[in-house]
Amino acid sequence: MTNSVQYVELGPTEFRQRLAEAPIAYLPLGTLEWHGEHLPLGSDGLQSSGFFTELAKRVGGIVLPMLFLGPDRHEKANGRDYYGMDLYGFPKGQPQQLDGSAYWVNNELFGQILEAILARLARAGFKIVVAHGHCPSGHFFQDHIEAWSKQFGLELYTCWRPRPEEADGLGIMTDHAAANETSLMMALHPDLVHLDRLSPDPSVWPMAVSGQDPRTEASSQRGQQAIARQVERMSSILREALSRHSA
Repeated sequence: MTNSVQYVELGPTEFRQRLAEAPIAYLPLGTLEWHGEHLPLGSDGLQSSGFFTELAKRVGGIVLPMLFLGPDRHEKANGRDYYGMDLYGFPKGQPQQLDGSAYWVNNELFGQILEAILARLARAGFKIVVAHGHCPSGHFFQDHIEAWSKQFGLELYTCWRPRPEEADGLGIMTDHAAANETSLMMALHPDLVHLDRLSPDPSVWPMAVSGQDPRTEASSQRGQQAIARQVERMSSILREALSRHSA
């Protein structure tokens, strides 16, 4: 009997057991997106999957594979698509295609993808779905919680906290490739973080990085603190939700 919480690793026996114990599905809203020279392109999915794995071990449930497509700000120029961080950190009107970003879909298609996923999860027997990750994807999901909850008969959650509570930077994925995301990656996948690829000159800001300086403010300890705090917070929320679905 496997102790895995990963959907793709479960056999029917393990699936039935985990579903009976806690009918929660965790959907990592990832991307394949530029996260600075120092982080991997799959950082969004790696962080959300890693956090969800810790949460599932604590409260139960099953972690789905990363969804790497997602919405974002989008513009066309000179016959090319620019999206997300392509449009930030550069002179106005001069977007730049950042290496490796390959994730954008429009809101309509993203909504159809999520609706299909939720319909399949409801069919499989889940009662609760938690989605989190790439910021535009997470906010899109959050904006549709009320309608989708009624449509699919599911309790739906993201892991956002009210912004004043995130002042200490210990939320889950609250910047872009800056101190928060870098700290989470240092805690979850330290071998994939390469701060030495960033300029040591503090006057040279890392390209398309938004938030506190990862070179001076990020640490594995900070990432571990964020994960521990948010696992505790979400565990309380989900245990209360599970109580409404107990036999």
